[in-house]
Amino acid sequence: MNARRVVTALLLFALSTALWLPCLQFVFRPPARDALVDGLARRQRVLAMADTSTERTLLRRMNPEWDLMSRTFGVLAFTNLALSQPQRRAEHLEVADALISQTLRDETHGHLFFLLPYGRREPFHDAQQRSLFVDGEVALMLAARQAVEPRADFVEPLRARIDEVTRQLETAPHHLAESYPDEGWTFCNTIALAALRVSDGVDGRSHEPLIARWMVSARQLLVEPRSGLLRSSFRHDGSPLDGPEGSTLWLAAHMLQLVDEDFAKEQYQRARKELGHVAFGFGWASEWPASLRNVDDVDSGPTVPLVDANAGSSGLALVGAAAFDDEAFLEGLVTSLQFAAFPVKDDTGLRFSAGNQLADAVLLYSLTEGPLWQHTRRSTLVSEAR
Repeated sequence: MNARRVVTALLLFALSTALWLPCLQFVFRPPARDALVDGLARRQRVLAMADTSTERTLLRRMNPEWDLMSRTFGVLAFTNLALSQPQRRAEHLEVADALISQTLRDETHGHLFFLLPYGRREPFHDAQQRSLFVDGEVALMLAARQAVEPRADFVEPLRARIDEVTRQLETAPHHLAESYPDEGWTFCNTIALAALRVSDGVDGRSHEPLIARWMVSARQLLVEPRSGLLRSSFRHDGSPLDGPEGSTLWLAAHMLQLVDEDFAKEQYQRARKELGHVAFGFGWASEWPASLRNVDDVDSGPTVPLVDANAGSSGLALVGAAAFDDEAFLEGLVTSLQFAAFPVKDDTGLRFSAGNQLADAVLLYSLTEGPLWQHTRRSTLVSEAR
């Protein structure tokens, strides 16, 4: 009798769960995109315009890389807003300018200001001891801002930074440059390539031969053969370190849209098949393909067992889904944020308390993505026609 009651209770629980789960999405369905963008942008503006903030201090303590990345995504988001809302262009560019100026000022503390401590343990192979992570992100910030509306005092800093990125890529074996000593990241290399492309649309130069050579090396050395996905990291000589990771792939595919659209789309589709999930209206992403498991690290963040939902991969999947017009996946990911990331509205705007300033900047960029990449494609076509 007791066994029968247990079985009956389990069946009733399973039935109620099956009926309840599909309805849960309606409770946490996100507000209209414009409302999300407005709330997130107001909050990011407040943080950007402050010389110091508790949020940035905490972010640096957790990971100084995240401090730089939050600024990069912030600049990209506000340049997109400046292009899509021309009536508010000056207001949005003010935020981008503040973030860039803070970054250039903070970099005077030393090039390693934005690196984790292990960046100091041994010398770079690079002759100038520079990190493509830092130079690529700063170059992309400057190029994005100048693409919208040139600012005279950013002309030379952009040109100098692009020349530095070019030098690192040209002199590295196989054109795969270091982010840390003897450690290159696909994430950073693709950001650097996007910076070259956006900058070329600004000043009319062309880095196409270098970009083409990088793509040859990527196909030969960075594509993991079993999954067909780009590896996340490699040694100075191009030999592999870590395999494919969602927290790299989603962003890399988006950056490569400016470089090789067909390859970028293929990488997104492969990542979507291997790592992207949608169920009952909720979306999430795994960090690694099922056949290529690894362990959580500071960049990937924690993974929720059973469903294999990873924080870093799910966050950057927002960028990929938006960039490749995968609306069902994007809506599912945002619905999951409403459910699990605890949105908080106050006088400063909107934030998600389960994340941090970087996570909110990534979400804002995802929801505003498009105008800058479209502008760059048009500018590139005009430059090529001259």
